[in-house]
Amino acid sequence: MMALRRLMFLTAMFMAVSIAYSIDDKCAACNAVAEELELGIIKEKPRNHLDMRHRLDSKGQREGKVIDYRVSDLRVVDLLDGLCDKMQDYTLQKIDSNKKTWIKVDDWDDITSNKQEARAHSKEISSYCGRLLEETEDELAEQIKKGSVKVGEVSKVLCQDLSQHCKQTSQYQSSNDEDDEAGEL
Repeated sequence: MMALRRLMFLTAMFMAVSIAYSIDDKCAACNAVAEELELGIIKEKPRNHLDMRHRLDSKGQREGKVIDYRVSDLRVVDLLDGLCDKMQDYTLQKIDSNKKTWIKVDDWDDITSNKQEARAHSKEISSYCGRLLEETEDELAEQIKKGSVKVGEVSKVLCQDLSQHCKQTSQYQSSNDEDDEAGEL
């Protein structure tokens, strides 16, 4: 009985480790996560400021502050909470013999390829998303609150600047790299 439990435990650990490292193209996976985050930003409804003036002073005046929702922790939570669950709607699609891309699946019944494999890919990217957010959450939250995470720039902030899963290709970065190399000589 103990041997069976141990075997089941080891099998589960092996599967968890193999899923954890099965994302081949971290840049493409990061871009898919960034795309879903960007959709969340696009779908955001305008919100009122957060009124944190709940206490009264000795004169009966409200104490506290009013916080702009756009720079609040609540906005960060609203955007990031459930993001990785939404990634379970993504799977890998083969473009050609060498290239695959992450796509959002509207209806899993329309999948013509191996559905079990497609579902496994959706779990992989969801796990990847969790690790990505775990690594970058504090910095990403600060960037969102500063207003640096805008529609059209989410992928750059998340995948190039914070996680560095995609190589930076901007001219600014190239000139900085040259300056760094010159300074090392």
